[in-house]
Amino acid sequence: MRIALLLLLSALSMQSFAATVGEHLTPWTLQDQHDQPYTLDANTHVLLVARNMDGSKLVKAALENQPKGYLEARHVAFLADVHAMPSLIGKFIAIPKMRDYSYRVVLDRDGNIAAQYPGADDQVLWLQLDNGTLVSQQTFASADALRAALEKLPTE
Repeated sequence: MRIALLLLLSALSMQSFAATVGEHLTPWTLQDQHDQPYTLDANTHVLLVARNMDGSKLVKAALENQPKGYLEARHVAFLADVHAMPSLIGKFIAIPKMRDYSYRVVLDRDGNIAAQYPGADDQVLWLQLDNGTLVSQQTFASADALRAALEKLPTE
């Protein structure tokens, strides 16, 4: 009984941290794959969130053959939750490989930021922002659909 109650309370407390439409997202700063800081701010129009490698692979496939600066030109940030990745694999294999990507990957090494934006682990969450306020959200389970949505975004 105690365990069930604790699980229910923890689920409810996580929901209280979840972003909702109309909410102004709290700015945060994390390092990218090049150890450069990225801050979520009013200039970000779309935040893509991948909770695991499956979601990250969707983003990678959607961005295949796109030029460097493709996401930045559309004011899109890509947040990858890498907290479950074994640290040695991340440090010596995965993150060095990410440095070859033509796009920035903001790394959530603790999983605390991505946890604020609920969604399925094997999909990519798209958060549409207007001056830091969440105006809509959708999920993508296919790289083709994500690519098509990104193509519709205006560029600088």
